[in-house]
Amino acid sequence: MVSQTIDVLKNELPLEQELVVLPEDVVTGLVLVDIINGFCTVGAGNLAPREPNRQISRTISESVRLARLFCDKKLPVMAFLDSHHPDKPEDPYPPHCIQGTDESNLVPALQWIQNETNVTIRRKDCYDGYLGSMEADGSNVFADWVKNNHIEAILVVGVCTDICVLDFVCSTLSVRNRGFLAPLKDVIVYSRACTTFDVPLHIATNTKGALPHPQELMHHIGLYMAKERGAKIANEVLFGALK
Repeated sequence: MVSQTIDVLKNELPLEQELVVLPEDVVTGLVLVDIINGFCTVGAGNLAPREPNRQISRTISESVRLARLFCDKKLPVMAFLDSHHPDKPEDPYPPHCIQGTDESNLVPALQWIQNETNVTIRRKDCYDGYLGSMEADGSNVFADWVKNNHIEAILVVGVCTDICVLDFVCSTLSVRNRGFLAPLKDVIVYSRACTTFDVPLHIATNTKGALPHPQELMHHIGLYMAKERGAKIANEVLFGALK
């Protein structure tokens, strides 16, 4: 039934993806959204997968590959890490990624980036990395990162496609459109390095307060809505000129 629904949705909401070439003469920043234990490591917390998941594994491996490329080229990288105060719940979700726990830390395969000089780590206490970058004095760590590094394009990857990735992309595009994020021009979401969680209907029906959240369906919707807001959706990313 779910697969039939997905087929219908993809026919009604076709998503055209593209090969994106990142020019060597343009500064592109990599944004890693919530690739942390609490969302990606089996059994790590209330919102972690209960068993190995193909989409999550691919997201991690593709994100690691891109992070290596960006660090080798000394291009700017920003990693958002979901990190909540225990007394400030994020309804409707159960407690997750509490400050000071391993849930809110990068997955083991990405922990090496913390030692890279071109990487900025930002812990956030909300879905949206842009809002989560706000400081008490009104400044914004993400906006400053864009401006200080003269970033003209960002490549966004991470978890969850339809929640934290989408919220960050929508806010960033809105701020860019208002002229407050110069020189940023392009926001690119790389679909093969994004994923979301999976709550099948039969599980949600028997779980108090749970909503169905079929993984492939919601991943598609998240990408579609990001494109509808003005993001480029890439299914392949290369550096350099097309040959």
